[in-house]
Amino acid sequence: MKPPVNGADDTLDDDILDDGALETSDAGDRLIADLPQALAGQRLDKALAALFPDLSRARLQALIGEGRLAVDGQVLTDVSRKARVGTYALSVPPPAPAEPLAQAIPLTILYEDAHLIVVDKPAGMAAHPGPGTPDGTLVNALLRHCGASLSGVGGVARPGIVHRLDKDTSGVMVAAKSDAAHQGLSKLFSTHDIDRLYVALTRGAPAPAQGTIDTQLGRSPSDRKKMAVLKSGGRRAITHYRVEAAFGAPDRPLAARVACRLETGRTHQIRVHLASKGAPCLGDPVYGAGQPAEAVRAAIQAAGLARQALHAAVLGFVHPITGEALRFETAPPADMAALEADLRTL
Repeated sequence: MKPPVNGADDTLDDDILDDGALETSDAGDRLIADLPQALAGQRLDKALAALFPDLSRARLQALIGEGRLAVDGQVLTDVSRKARVGTYALSVPPPAPAEPLAQAIPLTILYEDAHLIVVDKPAGMAAHPGPGTPDGTLVNALLRHCGASLSGVGGVARPGIVHRLDKDTSGVMVAAKSDAAHQGLSKLFSTHDIDRLYVALTRGAPAPAQGTIDTQLGRSPSDRKKMAVLKSGGRRAITHYRVEAAFGAPDRPLAARVACRLETGRTHQIRVHLASKGAPCLGDPVYGAGQPAEAVRAAIQAAGLARQALHAAVLGFVHPITGEALRFETAPPADMAALEADLRTL
């Protein structure tokens, strides 16, 4: 178990990226942008459509009419007025929560009692409903399996969810079935008193072969849908890693199997940290800039890997109600196992 990282709190920050804006909260998004001289003089809603391309002009008109737009602190409500140079802040309310449907989706259950349930989440399953993923999630499956016993602390859209994995990251997850367990598990995650180990297959290998990556992590200033290592701001992120096997020439490996132990659990932490070391997860569509070697590409295709090669292999914690020490471990699924087998022949 890891000691707390001072000043950090990673509750519900684990390994998934919302499609929200630069500033997000349960109260909605607050979009902030500077309107340049080139857009000044245009009709306000048209100029803002260029500033906030994810929102339609109709949506912008409605938000402005509701008094949710301000420029340099002055609230604007007239969509037809001319835009001027300044800092615009737009408050976008969250969508009205819809109660997820219970769906008969098979689950691989590793442990279950009256308080919590531990599952081996497959790649391709989101933790809870969100933009672009209205159903087919772990929450939908848990609602069918657990029924009314699922903890409501997580809110309407994510009951029982204490931590998260990327949709395309496989592995061990725990969900709360009682409010007491939810609160206890959340405290364990926030104090980093959880044992979490991931297995990644990477392009090349990080150097040195063992170490700790300690950075500030936050949204990329150039792409709000990505995370990045920041020189200032963001939140502290710590990953301990070890190269377990390197594939190819010893002095210049083509790929590697890397074990990553989390001390914090920031959004996309492992994927960003490995990429920052020049060894992104194989198959990563967001952070895997650069092509692997031809032999590695052939192995990826043969294995049928269509996602980042990242698996949450170990989850260990003290049961928040019974005090029992629990530890769960699962092997990487078929796509990663097949890829690793092919890489070992390089």
